[in-house]
Amino acid sequence: MRVFQIVTVYRGYAPQLKALTRPCPTFEAKLGAFLDDRYGAAHLLRPVLQRDPAAFLTIGNDSGLLRAWAAEQGMKPGLSPEEVILAQIEHHRAEALYNLAPLAFGNAFLRRLPGCVRRTIAWRAAPSSHLDFFDHDLIVSNFAAIRRFYEERGARTAHFWPAHDPELDVQAAKTDRPTDILFAGGYTQHHIKRAALLSQVAALAGPYTVAFHLDTSRLARLAETPLGLAGPLSRVRRPRSIRAVAHPPLFGRALHHALGAAKIVLNGAIDMAGSERGNMRCFEALGAGCLLVSDSGSYPNGFEAGRNFLDYSEPGEAVAVLRRALESWQTSAQLAKAGHAMIVREYSKERQWKAFQDLI
Repeated sequence: MRVFQIVTVYRGYAPQLKALTRPCPTFEAKLGAFLDDRYGAAHLLRPVLQRDPAAFLTIGNDSGLLRAWAAEQGMKPGLSPEEVILAQIEHHRAEALYNLAPLAFGNAFLRRLPGCVRRTIAWRAAPSSHLDFFDHDLIVSNFAAIRRFYEERGARTAHFWPAHDPELDVQAAKTDRPTDILFAGGYTQHHIKRAALLSQVAALAGPYTVAFHLDTSRLARLAETPLGLAGPLSRVRRPRSIRAVAHPPLFGRALHHALGAAKIVLNGAIDMAGSERGNMRCFEALGAGCLLVSDSGSYPNGFEAGRNFLDYSEPGEAVAVLRRALESWQTSAQLAKAGHAMIVREYSKERQWKAFQDLI
């Protein structure tokens, strides 16, 4: 089966990707640099990561890679990303499309697919008011409630999941972990539950080493300049306790290294997640051999609170759980090992790829 996968990257990662690919002379070299950085590897299919000729990956919002491919094919400059990607699909003779950017490449894009494409699958792990991507044969995610949301609106869905990146096993083998508590993720004024959690956990800095790598909104960054000391911007200014342990966001290999240096990874679902859990950070934390401390809820198969990770019901309890875990680290380290063993066993790239083939 010839498979074509479309991904997009976060705005915060774009400068890092540009720096990685700038020295690379060809499209293949640029793509290789991206894959070697392991950004979003949990969602990349096994043949893509292995550079199998039967698999093709494109980054739908990276103009540098798209321009490089188009130039090498002798295409005229100035084409839209959609035009270039359609040409890539036809050139690859793809039989299956796995689209991780259905909001950007929806029904209008699907109507223009070349005839070689026989099956289309979209990953969508959040509800959306824009439903113009339902022409995909399947919409997949590992959140049952979100799949029900789309089913109730007429879509056909199926269960699918992120997988363990085997490159994280290098980090899992590390025993020298100077960071006691690590959080990495988004932070805006809309993340109400997460903001409350981080505000309380930040107070543990002092007796413990706490590091928050926050992908912060532009508005929040502006609020922390002199312009935000007073007036309406002050309401989105991060609390001083959070600013004291805040660091720039991390992506790809840089995040891998930070995980490998952390004893505990703190996770907190954003408000739209409801009671379901299983965001990508859960998989990455266990994959890197960290102890996952995450909010209580309904987790994917294999995740067992008290056996391979720890949970908490509200921010105040999270602080107590973190303290106990660090005070009895020998026991906690065994939980972390159990978590790593589970994720390697249950969520391997081989299993993910087999599940994708079954969906097709």
